[in-house]
Amino acid sequence: MLELDAITAGYDPRTPVFRDASLTVGPGEAVGLLGPSGCGKSTLARVAALLHRPDAGRVVVDGRQVRGWRHRAPRELRTAIGVVFQQPRLSADPRLRLRDLIAEPLRATGRRDEAGTRTPELAATVGLTDDLLGRRPHEVSDGQLQRACLARALSLRPRWLVCDEMTAMLDASTTAALVAAVETYRREHGAGLLAVGHDRVLLERWCDRTVQWADCAPGGV
Repeated sequence: MLELDAITAGYDPRTPVFRDASLTVGPGEAVGLLGPSGCGKSTLARVAALLHRPDAGRVVVDGRQVRGWRHRAPRELRTAIGVVFQQPRLSADPRLRLRDLIAEPLRATGRRDEAGTRTPELAATVGLTDDLLGRRPHEVSDGQLQRACLARALSLRPRWLVCDEMTAMLDASTTAALVAAVETYRREHGAGLLAVGHDRVLLERWCDRTVQWADCAPGGV
């Protein structure tokens, strides 16, 4: 279970972005979090991905309460969660070729030897052709780069996925391809999903259930 319990978070403790947000995602479950721009969804997604320390509340991953954040979180918790952000160009190192971008988590966790076989497999999973793997971010489209970012998120076989407006900048065909790739991964690995967005139609078609931001964070700001 991925549990967010009474989370208050922001970037200045005196003026939090939101208060008392609670949400749970079960193993293998896809939960959509629906809300307008600026309400705090992305901040909550970063908390769920262990990238942002909340000011109050608890995050529990597989029965274990999180005590550290970012690089201070235990490796087994950090690697249990894969995350895809809205803007791939802000989350990808512009110096890396796509093959190195995808393999980045493997190398960072001492699994460099797996990169040679895993990278082509992951690229195929998200619909990237071999000729694209030698290109850098500025040489590919937003959709192609987001495919690489999804492959990177799947590289360590996470038990939980956090997709924060993953398809907001993409056309319909790329959106469908990435959602299909996520669903194939979830079906094969039993991973849970938190999909954050403002597109009600997409979330309701994609997810097992959809939670309104007002129900998740009744405390507001």
